[in-house]
Amino acid sequence: MNARTEPAEAETAPATPARPPLIREFLLVAGLFLVYKLGRQLATGHTGDAFRNARRVWDLERAVHLPHENAVQSALLHGDTLVRLANTYYATVHFPATLAFLVWLYVRRPAHYVWARRVLAVVTTAALVLPFTFPLAPPRMLAGTGLVDTGRVYGPSVYGPPSSDHLSNQFAAMPSLHFGWALMLAIGLIAATGSRWRPLWLLHPLITLLVIVGTANHYWLDALVATVMLGLALAVIHPPRRTATTAGRGTGVPAVALEPVPAGAAR
Repeated sequence: MNARTEPAEAETAPATPARPPLIREFLLVAGLFLVYKLGRQLATGHTGDAFRNARRVWDLERAVHLPHENAVQSALLHGDTLVRLANTYYATVHFPATLAFLVWLYVRRPAHYVWARRVLAVVTTAALVLPFTFPLAPPRMLAGTGLVDTGRVYGPSVYGPPSSDHLSNQFAAMPSLHFGWALMLAIGLIAATGSRWRPLWLLHPLITLLVIVGTANHYWLDALVATVMLGLALAVIHPPRRTATTAGRGTGVPAVALEPVPAGAAR
């Protein structure tokens, strides 16, 4: 009996997981973006601590011989066009790219969408704790570094004077969610696609890293802390498991149906 019924069950099993309800996911993702914005505003103040921590971060980077942020900024300042492109990338790519990533996964790779959304939610929530415990002024505000606030000097800028900017917390430089989200976008698309060119998605976090450092909005350590937080989230929230049931896409190699793996399950 088992031999006769199992093929029928295999034929009726869905090739891909069902998409989560659209309205629920819209509210969840919208909530994620609101938490990102509003959570940072709640952690305002602590200006003195933010500048003391900035000096500590700067000195630590020099003590461990990390490259000077000035070297990246000097490369951008060879021409007005390049630095304005970097400012524009910083100001306009972060949110739209992450949103497009989630929408594409929702439509084309539902199991990967649920995984990526969970990872981003965990990283974003954890990242909002640091501004309360470790406020940090960005390098563009730190005197004596030789760095230029490229957004203010060359434009476009997403920040106003800290005393009157009520839309963001400029003393929440660590961790860099610009970099953390960009790295998750690349990892998510590499995991969800089968093209031999998919490693090129890593260009997005690489460019983001050079932009956030070169525009003096973040230190190297801001990106490093974001990477560690993302790594911890990925260690707990596993990507979908692969099972050989569907044909490969674009590679000529048999591909797989994807099933979510519960957190903590063996990989």
